[in-house]
Amino acid sequence: MSFNFDRNGVAITGAGFCVPPSLLTNDDLSKTLETSDEWISKRTGIRQRYIAGEPMATSDLAAKAAAAALSRARLSPEEIDLVIVVTSTPDYAFPSTAMLVKQKLDIRAPAFDLSAACSGFVYALSVGSQMIRSGAYNNVMVIGADLMSKLVDWQDRSTAVLFGDGAGAVVLQSRPGALPCFSLLGSEDGGAELLQAPVTGPISMQGREVFKFGVRIVETLLRKALTELSLIIDDIALIIPHQANIRIIEHAAEKANIPIDKFFVNIDKYGNTSAASIPIALTEAMDQNRLRSGDLVILIGFGAGLTWGVQVIRIA
Repeated sequence: MSFNFDRNGVAITGAGFCVPPSLLTNDDLSKTLETSDEWISKRTGIRQRYIAGEPMATSDLAAKAAAAALSRARLSPEEIDLVIVVTSTPDYAFPSTAMLVKQKLDIRAPAFDLSAACSGFVYALSVGSQMIRSGAYNNVMVIGADLMSKLVDWQDRSTAVLFGDGAGAVVLQSRPGALPCFSLLGSEDGGAELLQAPVTGPISMQGREVFKFGVRIVETLLRKALTELSLIIDDIALIIPHQANIRIIEHAAEKANIPIDKFFVNIDKYGNTSAASIPIALTEAMDQNRLRSGDLVILIGFGAGLTWGVQVIRIA
């Protein structure tokens, strides 16, 4: 490895996630849509997803995920300095979902929401990391949470089979000697119309174009991150991309000449949970001991906007 360490490094010290109790399988969807488990799983890699019913709200899942992350980080709510929630499905126009979460957990810190759709978690990691590196905060909670079921037209096969509900959270803390977080955020010059939803839904998507964008940007960001940090793929413990479609991940891996087993994939169990997909996958990777203390992980987000972002960060 040839990257430099400094005293302003930031690491993930805890992670947690929460999904609703209601399971919706592909076979369940086939009862109301012209589809089948084989059709969905072959094209997307998804076999099931979890759906929140009334009166469950985004803040409910977010708070439970945050509590799990706090426990893993061995921190009390009073020790959190800042809360950032990423969501496209807030409980209210105002107050922010982040304010509701902090009150549910008795966190006494500033809190705000950030909106960047499926790229949002990586955006929020970048913001939180820079807040810590600036010296303004020490312990930052970053949560990705979405109830995509609220935006889905359940009669539209092209989108109804893709999305699920969930929340994932991480605790960021300053760690002397850790790799200074590498973040690269961006967006396309056009394409906002390719994937969008009014405030109350439904989602509309031009799937073919979004697919091509996903493959291209995942490959590009992988190469960029490794080059900028003078790393080789063996320096990275795991790559966790946004869980949108297994074929996007497979195609990107092939184009980047990276073995598919270097990628963590759990889209089969949860579907596309938007801003929650990366932190849910990250937590599961830690639970399965595919990520351990000291490991470097690459997180890649991409989605509506069209937005994209990559973060390289260490697990404490």
